Amino acid sequence: MRQLLVLALLLASPPVWAANPYELPAGPVDTVVLVRVVAHGAMALGDEVGGARITITDVATGTLLASGIQQGEAGDQNQLMRTPRMMGEPHYLSGGVASFRTTLPLERPTLVEISAQGPLAYPHAAQRVSKTVLLIPGQDPTNDGIVLSLYGFIVQIEQPGPGTSLIAKDDVKLRASVRTLSGLPVRPHGDWDSRHVTIYGEVLVGGRTLERIQMFYVGARSSFEASFFVPRETDAPDGVTLRVVAADRTKGHFGMDEVRYPVLSERLKPRRR
Repeated sequence: MRQLLVLALLLASPPVWAANPYELPAGPVDTVVLVRVVAHGAMALGDEVGGARITITDVATGTLLASGIQQGEAGDQNQLMRTPRMMGEPHYLSGGVASFRTTLPLERPTLVEISAQGPLAYPHAAQRVSKTVLLIPGQDPTNDGIVLSLYGFIVQIEQPGPGTSLIAKDDVKLRASVRTLSGLPVRPHGDWDSRHVTIYGEVLVGGRTLERIQMFYVGARSSFEASFFVPRETDAPDGVTLRVVAADRTKGHFGMDEVRYPVLSERLKPRRR
């Protein structure tokens, strides 16, 4: 019975270092490094948005120590976005939240640069961040790990579709979706409230902006729309570029998408029967 009680106490005790931190190691010490890339104020960059590419480099020598792709889920929205926490309490320990884990054999305290780029599934929206961290042999960064925050939006022009030709003088609907880098929808009264985000479209010809139009939420998941008139083909011989911009200057998040479309003569417009 006494042995069972001792065993239970040992299992319930907090983890300790595998080796005495006051003793000199006989060689390199395996040190587990946990990195987590998140959208600032939102959730982790999970598989849905392609994760993030992470590199760990020795600052002194420039040697690449580890690299890989963050994998896993974005996380539970209720837990991460709506649950109050005390200072120092972990945020990302719920099961499956995306992360990158590697083991480095360290012989001495090592200053490293940890860099992350993502979301990888949306190269036009990808952002990059890095920070320097001093790693100590055998002392693993635990709980949330080393958290890197990315700023920005995923903006995608959905209509007109890619490859579509526009007809001169047509009244055309411009539609785009706006999401956080972790894939959360931006919409009125949501966790990311579009009422605080400036969203507009631009019509450009030859790099010059002809028109800027405010875009409005249309009830679909994170979709915003506006209408515009296509310039004459003689005014846009090389086509037009549509640009959609989302800007939240209070939180420092910005994103955009651009697509170029050829402009055809209105005489080529199919006749109604």
